[in-house]
Order: sequence, then structure tokens, then C-alpha cells
Amino acid sequence: MITKMNHVSIFVLDQDSAYDFYVNKLGFKVHTDASMGPGMRWLTVCPPEQPELEISLMAIAEGMMFKKDAAQQMRNLVSQGTFGFGVFECNDLVATYEELKAKGVEFKKEPTKEFYGFEALFKDDSGNWFSLGEKQK
Repeated sequence: MITKMNHVSIFVLDQDSAYDFYVNKLGFKVHTDASMGPGMRWLTVCPPEQPELEISLMAIAEGMMFKKDAAQQMRNLVSQGTFGFGVFECNDLVATYEELKAKGVEFKKEPTKEFYGFEALFKDDSGNWFSLGEKQK
């Protein structure tokens, strides 16, 4: 029986830029940053309070996973904000929103009370977008 998930991927256009975004803007911790051969890099980060979940910042490049045409299609989907999505949680949405906005994070929606909770929407430097919600008290 499966007991948990420990890795998940976010497809990014540039790993160096994604490193800067996830580490220096979002405050994630680097778990692994290793060369995997010519032009390949295994880069994982994790939210500071969730070190058991490694998020692989997966470069979209021709190679093992993508053929040339598929890589270009995937890059287009990600950059247009039509592919990636995730949900992050924080303790104080307004304070986190202000902190991230000051660091240059682009928000698609400011903190808003919705029927399902209190959330804001932002996108990363590749175009993936995320919901940021306040932890229920």
C-alpha cells in the first residue's frame, strides 16, 4: 500500500532562474542540486516546514523525457500559464502576500475570501500558477 508522496515535479523554463525564484523569493530550501551528466541537473527544493516533500524543478529540454517537438510544446504551455498548478499554504495570507509581492512575485489575484477559503493566486518565473491559502485555524 502506498503511504505517502515524497517527490513531485514542477516543469520550469530555466533551472537557474527557478532556483532564484523558489529559494530567494518563496523561501524554499534546497534539498538536492546535482549534475546528472552533460546538460542535466537534478534540482529539488522543499518548503521550510515540509522537508519530506521534495519539489523537483524539472527543466523542459530535449532529451530523455521530451523529444524536440514535445519539449517546445511543453515550454509553450508552461510559459502561457496553461500547464502548471499547485496549492501552497501559509499561516498569515495578508503578511505572506505583502512579503512575496515586495520580493517581486507576480500575483494574479490579491488575497480574497472565497466560499472555499482565503486565497491569493501567483505565478512563478516560468508561468506556472499557484494558489496560496491561509491555513485554517
